[in-house]
Amino acid sequence: MKTKREDVRNIAIIAHVDHGKTTLVDELLKQSGVFRENQEVAERVMDSNDIERERGITILSKNTAVHYNGVKINIIDTPGHADFGGEVERVLKMVNGVILVVDAFEGAMPQTKFVLRKALDLNLPVIVCINKIDRPEARPEEVIDEVLELFIDLGASDDQLECPFVYASAKAGVAVLDLTDEERDMKPLFETILDYIPAPEGDPDAPTQVLISTIDYNEYVGRIGIGKVDNGTIAVNQDMVLVNHHDPDKQEKVKISRLYEFDGLNKVEVKEATIGSIVAISGISDISIGDTLCSPEKPEAIPFQKISEPTIAMQFIVNDSPFAGQEGKYVTSRHLRDRLFRELNTDVSLRVEEMENTDSFKVSGRGELHLSVLIENMRREGYEFAVSKAEVLYHTDENGKKLEPMELAYIDVPDEFTGVVIEKLGQRKGELRNMGTTGGGYTRLEFSIPSRGLIGYRGEFLTDTKGNGILNTSFDGYAPYKGDIQYRKQGSLIAFETGESVTYGLYSAQERGTLFIGPGEKVYAGMVIGQNGKAEDIELNVCKTKHLTNTRSSSADEALRLTPPRILSLEQALDFIDTDELLEVTPKSLRIRKKILDSRMRKRSAMKQ
Repeated sequence: MKTKREDVRNIAIIAHVDHGKTTLVDELLKQSGVFRENQEVAERVMDSNDIERERGITILSKNTAVHYNGVKINIIDTPGHADFGGEVERVLKMVNGVILVVDAFEGAMPQTKFVLRKALDLNLPVIVCINKIDRPEARPEEVIDEVLELFIDLGASDDQLECPFVYASAKAGVAVLDLTDEERDMKPLFETILDYIPAPEGDPDAPTQVLISTIDYNEYVGRIGIGKVDNGTIAVNQDMVLVNHHDPDKQEKVKISRLYEFDGLNKVEVKEATIGSIVAISGISDISIGDTLCSPEKPEAIPFQKISEPTIAMQFIVNDSPFAGQEGKYVTSRHLRDRLFRELNTDVSLRVEEMENTDSFKVSGRGELHLSVLIENMRREGYEFAVSKAEVLYHTDENGKKLEPMELAYIDVPDEFTGVVIEKLGQRKGELRNMGTTGGGYTRLEFSIPSRGLIGYRGEFLTDTKGNGILNTSFDGYAPYKGDIQYRKQGSLIAFETGESVTYGLYSAQERGTLFIGPGEKVYAGMVIGQNGKAEDIELNVCKTKHLTNTRSSSADEALRLTPPRILSLEQALDFIDTDELLEVTPKSLRIRKKILDSRMRKRSAMKQ
């Protein structure tokens, strides 16, 4: 018989990037007494990975739990970026309701729509939290109308439309139910969670069923499956069967060796857990997302939606440049292969395929950000390798027509830059769908654009809008191929020989375009050292020193003024490279190079095309 477990609530916090989910979780942890009064707490304590902290984004969903008035509230903080949408889809299977966080100024954004659609599809009750009400330009009343319009657009039921609204400033640690109320603490939000989010239901006496929604990985214990106990109880040393809804043949006998629940920021070992508990299970080596752990007497898989397909791919290649192996710790194809396949343990939206050439792997993901985070993690761990330009993955329909992934791009730009943005996206096969003003001298543009039209555009977009534009995208399915796009209008400046760059050589090179290197840097023949002002590639000798005679002194060189080089970040370098170039990635350096380093061979291959 199904019963409710009133002492537990399971919620996910969903929102668009940067609307304050992780900061809100911080405050819920602080005010529920997880931390001691005098304990020093890092900001955004849930963003545990270095890259998450630096970029201020959440990449992996995180579990935590707080206690309020005798009820344990399991909270899952989810990513807001479209590239990590796979994480959001899965964790919603573990919860009985969601808190939708919306910025009081920006209002409903593309990811707000994406995550809300997923929650409504699963019939989850929603609490809307209008965050950042203390922003000077906040417009909470208008944002409520926008959110309700979004609910109606997404076909919400009458019950879902009756959702409670909470106004909060996560940073200040306050929440109110009415804007005229006096702000004190987060109590109104805690109370709303207990009143509005239903308690988990299940049959504690039925055979056990636990659906695995997330995978964690730990070098000491291997894979850790995280999921919610839907029926029955799960205990240490219990014999179970592993089944999967999408793979009817999978039936594997396993034993539970360790069981954990979440409390605050820690995993606490428990002997058993019952319905509604979110548990972590270690000791099953090949447990994967979407598996159901069942009692042997009734192995029945819980249905689970398929994970979204990747849309772009890159080649990860063993570094074969003249400087190979000088800066990295892990440089061989075996190292690269092991690391990429290890990533599949935790990242379900990723695909890794081995190529005919054993030194190369095709890695497919949800977007450029998704793959760049993997590249950044690997270089920090000491890996050295090269990557090719991102390419989109095409499909074909039943008539053999080529289909390509499309994106909806939502762009907020100051009014004076709308012309240049519309022109640039038009060249990249973008279609303007909508145009309106958002107030404050900003225009909002909505485009439908092929995914490949956005590859390499973000850097250009920031330049065109002087850093004031905001560009958000969400995946919009596959559509017929829109025709060829010319990516880059400018060529590369290429080093002619191997050596060390000197001021004299760079001085004459800088007249040709923008340099990426300064003096005293090691270069090799075929390495890209800058961007040409014109369309073709040019080879330059930047290692050239001045011939000295009696009448010429080397001190005259000091008068040569060099423009500071443009140092590219990882994303900018990935955006910049062309289809005949590679990005060499090492723990210390990022170098752009031609795929074919020898200039004669390069010319020959260009003539063949």
